[in-house]
Amino acid sequence: MQLVRPHPRATDLTPPGAHEVPVERGQSLVEFALVLTPLFLILLGIIQFGFVFNTYVTITNAAREGARVGTVYIYDATLGGSLKATNDLARNEAIKTSLMASMNLLGKTSPNFSTSGTWTQSGSTYTNGDIVVTYAIPAAVTDSDARMGQQLTVRATYHQDLLIPLIGNFLPKDAGGRLPLTGEVTMVVN
Repeated sequence: MQLVRPHPRATDLTPPGAHEVPVERGQSLVEFALVLTPLFLILLGIIQFGFVFNTYVTITNAAREGARVGTVYIYDATLGGSLKATNDLARNEAIKTSLMASMNLLGKTSPNFSTSGTWTQSGSTYTNGDIVVTYAIPAAVTDSDARMGQQLTVRATYHQDLLIPLIGNFLPKDAGGRLPLTGEVTMVVN
């Protein structure tokens, strides 16, 4: 440490060297700026992770609630048309309604989450936008219109906006530049 000049208020009565000011006066400001930048990035990363984790937990709980509603759906033999297809449609609509009601404060519209009025079917898989409902028949269960004993899987995908662009560069993104978060739950139909 090199001392150069006395403090301006020093008088002739002050012993020499008592009020001298160090030359490295701005050093602490430079060190603070160098340390603050990485700490700020870490803080932004924590905030972004908090948003992502909240969305993941919410969409997983919504999928679980939808699957629960689908497993306790009561088969209605009085519905017209093909009973299995009509009941599947009614069950899927109940799943969709319950899932969307359980999403709490998450956006329920496009581009974050999309649904439509119709379900598309491919085998035993039904899709409605970001909701996919799949029925699987375990080996020990016989196929029935009521789907008793079958496994019901509900998968919901939410497209999370990334608020911190720098952090978003390190995360996978969909075509819209959002982070896809999927909640998937499998239960047995009662």
